[in-house]
Amino acid sequence: MAQRNPEIPAGPGYLLLEDGSEYQGTFVGRPATVAGEVVFTTAMAGYPESLTDPSFAGQLLVSTYPLIGNYGVPRTTPAGGRPSPPMQSDRVQVQALIVQSLSQFYSHHRAVESLSSWLTRHDVPILTGVDTRALTMQLRERGTMAGWLAPATVPVDEAKRTARFVDLHAQVFLDVAPKQTVIHAGGANRVLLIDVGVKEGIVECLLRRESTVIRAPWHADLIQLAKTADGIVIGNGPGDPADLGELTAVIKMLLGSFNGPIFGVCLGHQLLGRALGLPTFKLPYGHRGVNQPVRNVDTGACFVTSQNHGFAVDDTNLPPDCVKWFTNLNDGTSEGLRLVSKPVCSVQFHPEGMPGPRDAEYLFDEFVRDVGRARAAGRPT
Repeated sequence: MAQRNPEIPAGPGYLLLEDGSEYQGTFVGRPATVAGEVVFTTAMAGYPESLTDPSFAGQLLVSTYPLIGNYGVPRTTPAGGRPSPPMQSDRVQVQALIVQSLSQFYSHHRAVESLSSWLTRHDVPILTGVDTRALTMQLRERGTMAGWLAPATVPVDEAKRTARFVDLHAQVFLDVAPKQTVIHAGGANRVLLIDVGVKEGIVECLLRRESTVIRAPWHADLIQLAKTADGIVIGNGPGDPADLGELTAVIKMLLGSFNGPIFGVCLGHQLLGRALGLPTFKLPYGHRGVNQPVRNVDTGACFVTSQNHGFAVDDTNLPPDCVKWFTNLNDGTSEGLRLVSKPVCSVQFHPEGMPGPRDAEYLFDEFVRDVGRARAAGRPT
């Protein structure tokens, strides 16, 4: 049975972009003055997944799909357990949600509350009634830019001076990583998961494949932890990989000392590329959504993938032993790299994508097979 959204509009508000453009809307839930990078996602569904994805931390998220909230929000975290699907972390990560139309009703057998009540509990504002089509077209034409979201009663100068924001060059990496190493028991294979804001879907994919996950914050002693692992996954996360020079140096050391399989996902792809000596660059408006087409360079097979990133690897001049693996069919950017002489590879997209597509999830099967071989041969380090 459909449940009516009990929230009422909380007053007019506006979104101001750094180029001076302004978009009007109405706050629902709790108004707030916030700032951040304004990005858009093309996903038609999966807003609980997107809003809890650490890769969106500190950003103002625009939904290109016009109607949001019609299936509500499921229970988020079981008592004493990890966040339950579809949640990708234990909290809402975005600074704000901007939509064209917030559904007045929600209906789903797993729904326990409305989207607006959930975001209000997390102190995340929603601005509805925005012309998101025009806004998206502007971001596509002029590129991603900074923005300020505020109630209509707050003058622009005050909004810029007082807006709540997240430092995307340093603090964000500490905010999204766990405070200490956590071990998720799952099987004989031991996988070190380097966490710079990992999605729960990656953890789930490894656990389903009978692997114990050693989930370590990116600033932990990864060299020492790798000695107890059969394989390594470098996970996703927010921000610019160039701001993680310390982690890049550690990954470079692991490439030289760890003989088992290493698999980078999303930000992990960019960090692996930088550890191999490749530069990264900022995309005009990023790849965010569940409909990004990529092609396997080796086989020619094409996949529709889930992606969420604003930077890419420049694979123009590859070092010896490194080859292209996947490429983006929209803009030709790097979607995957692999080494020829050892089981080291990475992909820019999310094979574990939730709510999907799951076409490329077989890559986790291949990785875990390599991990099993490494375990059978003895610890890689």
